[in-house]
Amino acid sequence: MTLELFDTHCHVHEIAVALTPVHDKWHADRVERSAGSVLDAARAAGVTRMIVIGTTLADSELAMQFAQNHDGVWASIGIHPHEAKNYTTPQKSNPGGLSSQASKVGILPEVLERFRQLATAAKVVAVGECGLDYYYGHSPKEDQEAVLRMQIELALQHDLPLSFHVRDAFDDFWPIFESYQGVRGVLHSFTDSQANMERAVAQGLYIGVNGIATFTRDEVQLVTYRTIPQHRLLLETDAPFLTPKPFRGKVCEPKHVMQTAEYLAALRDESVEHLAESTTANALKLLKLT
Repeated sequence: MTLELFDTHCHVHEIAVALTPVHDKWHADRVERSAGSVLDAARAAGVTRMIVIGTTLADSELAMQFAQNHDGVWASIGIHPHEAKNYTTPQKSNPGGLSSQASKVGILPEVLERFRQLATAAKVVAVGECGLDYYYGHSPKEDQEAVLRMQIELALQHDLPLSFHVRDAFDDFWPIFESYQGVRGVLHSFTDSQANMERAVAQGLYIGVNGIATFTRDEVQLVTYRTIPQHRLLLETDAPFLTPKPFRGKVCEPKHVMQTAEYLAALRDESVEHLAESTTANALKLLKLT
């Protein structure tokens, strides 16, 4: 049986473009890489589809263009919580029809307009990476909330799923998330508690698992990975970050989905073929791809 894996979260579009958020990380190990070589290696490893993830406005535009120029690649447009402060303005209301409930800041009008345009572009299938990150606190909480709400509302307007980044912030994330109806999406790079996994699944969210699962020493995390319901599990790399074992120390690529799949299959006592089939089907369902 030929495996078909889906990397639901990576940043391959930034390999060749300097000054993007993670360009330097792609070249950290001094291995010669191009977008073409990385895509070819992924396909050779059975990774036939992937989503490239935007983290700023310019990066989202780049992701869209990259997806449009490559088969088997789609784009998600978003503003990472670290970047939120760069997209806000001290207003109590947002212009242009996105009625964010955040009270202290609004979103720059030109940002709203450009994201509206990107949301309907060819091969854009999701919104994010968006969310809350209190571990680093690179942006104030009120800016993170305003930008998160803007992206949720944009996704709802266009019936798109969201890729959520939530770190040390679930106490604030859940009230925001639950103030909306009909939100679809995935908790990307999930490493949190069993309780938050179960709460997410109960809300209809998917759980994205990457190379962290292969090297974590946290038994609670391993139990959580073992018990994610099959119909809510997605695979990802977050390439070029979070390289799975046994390739720690090297730059992560989409091809490394295979190592995570093999590890999870053994952890969950199932065949890698079944895991690949179910997680790919889950991704296609969430993203409404055929």
